[in-house]
Amino acid sequence: MLQARTRWSVQAADQSKVDELINELQLAPLVATLLINRGIDTPAKASEFLFPTVDFYDPFILKDMDRCVNRINEAIEKNERIVVYGDYDADGVSSTVVLLKALQELGATSVNFYIPNRFTEGYGPNEKAFRHLKNEGYDLIITVDNGISAIHEAQVAKEIGIDLIVTDHHEPGPVLPEAIAVIHPNRKDSTYPFKELAGVGVAFKVATALLGKPPEHLLPYAAIGTIADLVSLHDENRLIAKKGLSHLRKTNEIGLLALMKLVGIKQTEINEETIGFTLAPRINAPGRLDSASTVVELFMTENRELAEQLADEINEINTERQEIVNEMTNKAMEMVAASQAENNHSVIIVGNEGWHPGVIGIVASRLVEKFYRPVFVFSYDRDKGLAKGSARSIPGFNLYENLYDCKDLLPHFGGHKMAAGLTLNLDEVEELHSRLNQLANEQLTEEDFIPVTELDGIFTLEETTLEAIEQMQLLAPFGMHNPKPKVLIKDVQLPQLKKVGGDQKHLKVTLSDGVHQLDGIAFDMGSYADHLSPVANASIIGELGINEWNNTRKPQIFLKDISVSEWQLFDYRGNKKLQQWINKLPNENCKFIIFQEDSYDKFPEVDELIFIDSDETAKNCHLDGMHVVILDMPPNRHRIECLLTDKSIARIYAHFYQHDTQFFRTIPTRDHFKWFFAFLLKKGVFDINRYGNDLANYRGWSKNTIHFMTKVFFELDFVTINNGIISVVEKAKKRDLTESKTYQERIEMIQLEKELLYSSYDQLKKWLSHCMQKENHEEAKVLWT
Repeated sequence: MLQARTRWSVQAADQSKVDELINELQLAPLVATLLINRGIDTPAKASEFLFPTVDFYDPFILKDMDRCVNRINEAIEKNERIVVYGDYDADGVSSTVVLLKALQELGATSVNFYIPNRFTEGYGPNEKAFRHLKNEGYDLIITVDNGISAIHEAQVAKEIGIDLIVTDHHEPGPVLPEAIAVIHPNRKDSTYPFKELAGVGVAFKVATALLGKPPEHLLPYAAIGTIADLVSLHDENRLIAKKGLSHLRKTNEIGLLALMKLVGIKQTEINEETIGFTLAPRINAPGRLDSASTVVELFMTENRELAEQLADEINEINTERQEIVNEMTNKAMEMVAASQAENNHSVIIVGNEGWHPGVIGIVASRLVEKFYRPVFVFSYDRDKGLAKGSARSIPGFNLYENLYDCKDLLPHFGGHKMAAGLTLNLDEVEELHSRLNQLANEQLTEEDFIPVTELDGIFTLEETTLEAIEQMQLLAPFGMHNPKPKVLIKDVQLPQLKKVGGDQKHLKVTLSDGVHQLDGIAFDMGSYADHLSPVANASIIGELGINEWNNTRKPQIFLKDISVSEWQLFDYRGNKKLQQWINKLPNENCKFIIFQEDSYDKFPEVDELIFIDSDETAKNCHLDGMHVVILDMPPNRHRIECLLTDKSIARIYAHFYQHDTQFFRTIPTRDHFKWFFAFLLKKGVFDINRYGNDLANYRGWSKNTIHFMTKVFFELDFVTINNGIISVVEKAKKRDLTESKTYQERIEMIQLEKELLYSSYDQLKKWLSHCMQKENHEEAKVLWT
């Protein structure tokens, strides 16, 4: 057996609807199933999703858009000073750039931007910044990706005589800020058909209204912000992302090109993963550590040399961010591991003085991946007596609701069910931890602490064709509410299985059902090679893709997890490098079995050996769910049958060390016994110690053979032995050789060695399976009969 790392949750599609899509749109079963499971369950919906024909919605459907456009045009005509008030993340930065470029195209010459400092000002508008902008001579503030909750700041703007336009996508409160215009797709009075635009999506709608048509050359920035902000990638967001990626692959924007070149991105191959894992972290980095203004300057410059300098600066900041995150994560994991060892908390809280508050959210996410519990990471400021924290959760524990229950401890907190930010007094962190633990214990079950992997369906190797995977790409770009498909392929064998990579960290496999094959790669899963037997029926989950090499394109799967539901046999018979293969065994649930007492001395590498000295000991040895290492040979068949019968063993590691093997020894025939007994009759007495070797050489036997036959005769009362002198018993009773215990044991041991030591892998697995299922088989046979 091999336990999956996560709980697999498989969606079941309506087969009649799948068949309808297959027939109507000529889709592969794989793609039709994916669409049905995503709620795209009619041919019309599927056709529009895969081959969109609609364009962007009219921006003037958004409330206040006419007032917004009129005020901005008036400001441009009067040459008023305009400031775009942004935010320090990728969505905020891209929103700022989209609106700045649109304003410049309209002829605005007195336009600038302002992004608050994460550490000194925090998120969104603040009174000090507004008064500063007024003093600088600005006449109009336009917020992007923020401002919907700036009730006080809007009042300040009105009092000091600076006009305010708010564009945002965050959750609006019951009262909107008093401004010239509030552009928000999810206002209570909004009739806009799509409510889930990112901040940059809202900015793009404003730019569209200002310019009279969608500014497609700005779509690369809109796509970056939309994908990076993890908003739902359907409807208009899907259109922004899909078209934006297409434009990004051919854009001439100097800043984007400089950044892509620096980090080695092949422009024509950019996809949503390029943004999510390469571009977005670098765009976010300056705002996390210092000021996001550097990124805006990069994307706004027309100077190629300056763009290269700024891109290099941003990349260096990202490298610094990575180092800080790694150092903090390692320290946090040590602290959590030590704390959890003493008390297995349901909610993890960890903090330290001097931890960078700009990256604590990233650290919290990593800790959730490692420990799969709600995690709070704090940066402590002992001078101010404050703890500033960021939290990430797991399904089943709503952060916002649970923090609301602790609101008496929290001067500031906000967020949603999976992520939150908070500030509280340093001396109340322990009380918060205690309360959250209690709440989690009431709300979460043991199963909730096992990660869940959502799967899009169960598919066969026959269905994972190159054509099907190519067609699957029509579902891209993937993201929130349109995740990259994860599939389950059941009951396949892995005829090729090997560790790859310089440090052997990765796993390369071939999946086979006997007819079809699929190549696979599993990153950071190289150790699995030690836990998968050659003929195990495995179930695989992963993401399908296409491997292109030397102008050849083949389907492949990127493995995420592997499960084996049947018991596994690992064959280490004859392997003398004991320490080497023992080190590969699982750390837990291993039981090392010996049948011979002198094996204690033969296996000093093993700390704890279980000596099976009787049938009763064998029967009572608990092995259910265990990894059983059988180090030496049992004395007889019955002993090992007692050990294995009716046990649900997860794995058997077979070594079966035998110091003195019987299999290759000659078994004397009845003619041999007859000749030897006649020889003894003729001699009357025979000194085996003195002449045994001579007799063996004369007959071409081994000395062991002569001793064996002598012992058999002795047990049958055919001879007596005194100090090596053999004497024939007169008128001995006639008996069969099989009545000798020594003869029986030799025959049985030879057969047992044949079955356990010298059988093929398949023969041994079948033999052991028969032992483990013996009682069950007998019961099943009776019931069937």
